[in-house]
Amino acid sequence: MHMERSAEMDRCIEACQSCHEICLEAVHHCLHQGGAHADPHHIGLLLDCADICLTDAQFMMRNSMHHQVICDACAEVCEACAESCGQLADEPHMQLCADQCRRCAELCRQMAATGAH
Repeated sequence: MHMERSAEMDRCIEACQSCHEICLEAVHHCLHQGGAHADPHHIGLLLDCADICLTDAQFMMRNSMHHQVICDACAEVCEACAESCGQLADEPHMQLCADQCRRCAELCRQMAATGAH
């Protein structure tokens, strides 16, 4: 039986898709900046975040019964990425990335807790 997605899930999907895109753009930006921006740990977090956000959006789009688990994992990675980007937030691109990661983490935590479809 097909269940309609909730407005909350749609918002979470959109946040994950946006976070995926912003993190990939940030990787490109950081590699060009060099220095602390290009730290392997930071770049790895951005890539992890981009990947888990895309995976989470896909789980929710198909109403996977396991989306809560992925939402919880996504929130954890987004929070770590937001912290890493926040340390470089003296420039707008990194502040935008940190803000989007925090927003995505918050919506994913809510989705993980409610299990809304």
